[in-house]
Amino acid sequence: MCGRYASSRSPEDLAEEFEVLDPRLERPLPPSWNVAPTDEVYAVLERVPRERRDERGAGEEEPVRQLRTVRWGLVPSWAKDASIGSRMINARMETVADKPAFRKAFAARRCIVPADGYFEWYDTQQRTAKGKPRKQPFFITSGDGSSLAMAGLYEIWHDTTKPEDAEDRFRWTCTILTTEATDDLGRIHDRMPLLVEPELRGAWLDPHTPAAELPDLLGRLRPAQQTGLTAYPVSTAVGNVANNGPELVEPLPLAEVEHEDDAQGRLL
Repeated sequence: MCGRYASSRSPEDLAEEFEVLDPRLERPLPPSWNVAPTDEVYAVLERVPRERRDERGAGEEEPVRQLRTVRWGLVPSWAKDASIGSRMINARMETVADKPAFRKAFAARRCIVPADGYFEWYDTQQRTAKGKPRKQPFFITSGDGSSLAMAGLYEIWHDTTKPEDAEDRFRWTCTILTTEATDDLGRIHDRMPLLVEPELRGAWLDPHTPAAELPDLLGRLRPAQQTGLTAYPVSTAVGNVANNGPELVEPLPLAEVEHEDDAQGRLL
């Protein structure tokens, strides 16, 4: 799964990297090296601006690439309350087209969630002094300093308990797609995010991509392990959401990693 990640780039840098034409940000988000579920995050998506939509619903207007802030943890449009979002941070590639919580978003509301990298916890098969499983966090990031374009979905949930003129009556939320991990990365965790390569971003974000083409498009997304990422151990301090700073993504000297033979940095 993908349950924590880092996002420290400015919205200006993300807009340039992902060729955003229409930033829709009320305010920039502060850098975070410990993004957790239900946090506000950046998402790149394509929509027809409201002012240009066909009043007859024909949907022929060209969508525009936007950068928005959304909440991590997708809330389906049919949900009775927003609390379900905390359990919807990831969507499995294998079932995303069919699962009721995700299928409508997969059909027309796909997005990219930019990240510096993400964290996974490796089970060392050891126990702490208190008898709990000892897990070593790893940070998984690109080798060239570029953002990871994690494949995602977004939804817009209408909070019917709020007045129709309330600015926050619509909640924008997202989830990150994952697939089965194999080979080296599978030793750290059995799931990993899917990444959208530059040549696929237009089709992935386009809400008008025909439904018949979506299975092939989904199959062309790249599992993280296949994109030349680097994984290395980091401080266990990242396990506490109260901790946040660039030191969380600094490589941990192997001498400080218990059971070095089982938990060592490697190139993926």
